[in-house]
Amino acid sequence: MYGVAMSVESPLLVLSEPMVLPHSSLDEQIMKIFTDIACIDYERPGHPERPQRVGATLERLETDKALGAVISKPLADATEFVELVHPYDFVKGLSRSQDFDADTPAHEGIETHALRSVAGALDAMESALAGEVAFSLLRPPGHHASAETAMGFCYLNQIAVAAKVGARKGLVVGVLDFDVHHGNGTEASVLGAEGILYTSVHQSPAFPNTGNHSRGNCKNYPIRPHGRRQDFADGVMRCLDDILAFGPDLIAVSAGFDAFRGDPLAQENLEGEDYFTFGRALKDTGVPTFSVLEGGYSDDLPQLVLEYLKGLS
Repeated sequence: MYGVAMSVESPLLVLSEPMVLPHSSLDEQIMKIFTDIACIDYERPGHPERPQRVGATLERLETDKALGAVISKPLADATEFVELVHPYDFVKGLSRSQDFDADTPAHEGIETHALRSVAGALDAMESALAGEVAFSLLRPPGHHASAETAMGFCYLNQIAVAAKVGARKGLVVGVLDFDVHHGNGTEASVLGAEGILYTSVHQSPAFPNTGNHSRGNCKNYPIRPHGRRQDFADGVMRCLDDILAFGPDLIAVSAGFDAFRGDPLAQENLEGEDYFTFGRALKDTGVPTFSVLEGGYSDDLPQLVLEYLKGLS
């Protein structure tokens, strides 16, 4: 379990759809951010996966005059594709009164919120394939959710669903997961899937205590806690090298920002500039890339997301 309580008050941006943030140039690649202010409508006091993660990040993006982005609500029909990963009965069973585990509460309406996160990933994927920079800024996260298990703040696995939709289109899909916690649900969902490579760099030991070895089409790079900042950053680049060797048509990123030195749920040492570097490295591949928000629980999350998006753009 993550087992860390945290409560921070931050003002929330009221989203109108679509909204165009200020841009310094009209000649640059279009950036699309998929979000919906409705995703802040659930919380458990003291829980680190809190509404302010999205609300404060939206406010930070709005105040940056150089970023430039079109912010839109996700419109994809997630119910049409979610069963590529999750059985129908499991999805409907998310509407329950008993918590899934100590970290994963049974919030009212969580099925709707989780399906919205899947829709955001699907729209971000289509946006990337259209030549745009695409980021899904929604909650809940998803990479710990397996076919019939909600855990680790996650209910439905949006990156796995999107990767499988991409593969069904005939695309070769590389998944890069740089969240500090191993995406056990994503690995379980895509293991053995044709046309998909999953790569992860993550702290070990740490929740969920998986991903210590590579297997099949899933490549894992565990990094010890309290290690050198460069060790984790090098792990991200090894993942990207694996993906490029796979010959991808599309890169799907589980973008977790909890390997940051100030995050309360892990013990890694990345700085904000490292996330810029990850974004720039992805941009330099020339491969269509979309990202979804996974973890990141420090007060610095808004700035870390901004640095990553600046690298991508």
